[in-house]
Amino acid sequence: MSSAGLNKWIVSGNLAADVQLKSVELRSGEQAQVANATLYARGVRDRESSFTVSLNIWQKSSAWRALPYLKKGSLIICTGSVEPSPYVSNSDGQPRAGLKMTVLDIDLDRVRNDESESEVEPEKVSIEA
Repeated sequence: MSSAGLNKWIVSGNLAADVQLKSVELRSGEQAQVANATLYARGVRDRESSFTVSLNIWQKSSAWRALPYLKKGSLIICTGSVEPSPYVSNSDGQPRAGLKMTVLDIDLDRVRNDESESEVEPEKVSIEA
């Protein structure tokens, strides 16, 4: 088995905000749903620093079933493919680099409960396909 061309990443972090859903038109002309979110991940060498990863979760992926549990502040583990996402900073006009992940699967570590803003242990959360 060859791993040539393999792009599989795993990242853990907290959601910066609730997930935003939008409809997009595919090249085939069909409509599809995609969820967008931002994940704050801690730095590896400097645990006090963090970086962001833009998440794209497509409707037919395994990760889609976790959407009802993805609330601001939830700690999640994402598996998917990553590509660089260059941009120009609004604050100082300098070029920056970001990461964009197409999420294939999500594991829930600590999820936020809407009613009390408390955390729910993942064992108590039932995710249906």
